[in-house]
Amino acid sequence: MTISKLHYISQGNSPTEHLEHIQKACTSGIELVQLGLGKVSDKKMMKLAQEAREITSHFQTRLIINNDYRIAKEIKADGIFLENRDVCPALTRKQLYTWQIIGGKATTLQDCETLLDKKVDYICLGPYRSATANPNMSQPLGINGYTAIVEILKTDTPIIGFGEITIDDIATILETGISGLAVSEEITRNFNSIRKFNQLLNASSTQEQRYTFTQNKKDNL
Repeated sequence: MTISKLHYISQGNSPTEHLEHIQKACTSGIELVQLGLGKVSDKKMMKLAQEAREITSHFQTRLIINNDYRIAKEIKADGIFLENRDVCPALTRKQLYTWQIIGGKATTLQDCETLLDKKVDYICLGPYRSATANPNMSQPLGINGYTAIVEILKTDTPIIGFGEITIDDIATILETGISGLAVSEEITRNFNSIRKFNQLLNASSTQEQRYTFTQNKKDNL
């Protein structure tokens, strides 16, 4: 499976609004949606994930589920994104279908190296910038952080930037070697921006980065 260069992390004040925003993102041409819903019961999460799967399947859009491999497998999502660093990607992979992909969240070089050792299919690295001065938040990496980490890693595994990224940031971020972007607020504010994001990322279905887990495995032998 290829890794899309633009990921939409769904937002909303309610589960229903998440689904509405996913629908709008798909209609506007997004190729990959990450269900960004917060804490809800397992039963409600399963129902919402199934509804999100119906929407994304209709548009042939990929769907990534946060953290819960059981739901990802049950609804046959395209993959899972692990935000919790206590969860082992290698063990998670054994629970999924062979074609499902695994992404992992990283905020430091060490996080990236750990995820690469566990053979994830892509890494979301950030935050690029932070909207708040919360001391519990990871420090923003910015351009210098991205450049330093990418240069040290020298990996073919896609590195996706996240964290308050706007259209105006794209050109500069891509110069660091970052493969693509995971965007939430900027897209939610204006779903028509997806077209511009795709143009700047050169992320059409025929031009996006070609990548498979098999290639990743070879690169890390």
